[in-house]
Amino acid sequence: MSEILQAAHLNKYFYEPEAFQVLHDISFSVDKGEFVTMVGKSGSGKSTLLYLISTLDTDYEGTIIINNIRVTGQSQNALSKFRNENIGFVFQFHFLLPEFSAIENVMLPALKLGKYSRDKIENLAMEKLRQMDMHSFAQKPSGKLSGGQQQRVAIARALINDPLIIMADEPTGNLDSSNSKIVFDIFQDLSKNKGNTIIAVTHDTDFARRADRIIELVDGRLAHT
Repeated sequence: MSEILQAAHLNKYFYEPEAFQVLHDISFSVDKGEFVTMVGKSGSGKSTLLYLISTLDTDYEGTIIINNIRVTGQSQNALSKFRNENIGFVFQFHFLLPEFSAIENVMLPALKLGKYSRDKIENLAMEKLRQMDMHSFAQKPSGKLSGGQQQRVAIARALINDPLIIMADEPTGNLDSSNSKIVFDIFQDLSKNKGNTIIAVTHDTDFARRADRIIELVDGRLAHT
């Protein structure tokens, strides 16, 4: 398998209210199509690490390479374009625009990328909603959907630009067990059958242990990869 992400000797400091090292010499790699979960107690640094490797936080020591591109040291504009083309995000709080319909929410990252016409993007968005079994809700305002339905719309939105990697931060944090299982099954299908790489931070032990691999952090250090 080819490596899609390499992180080498990452160190991260917070400076407020005083200097504190939150990540210590973190090195690991992730293969293309792998489904990896990151676990650890609150404060262990797992979400901080996700923000580094997703290029949302650029204030760190070390090197991050994604798809053979060194993202460390690139400008914010370059990183913004890189993220939109290569990384799909799924958060605990799905950040859908409640007054927009499901399909309008899914279309937003593709409209921002600007590679296709609006009609083509609408067709792509419907295809992603169908993949999530949410196509029948395409025209419904996202604020009127249940929590589990909204998370599936958020995953469809993350997929619209066909990203290499999906980064998820507590994707089942607000869901009951049946909806958590649906989200896990979607992620597993994406990695096994569609070739997407999934990196998910989670507190959910069932979710974590069913993935291909667990990366565990303890006090900002890698305990298990």
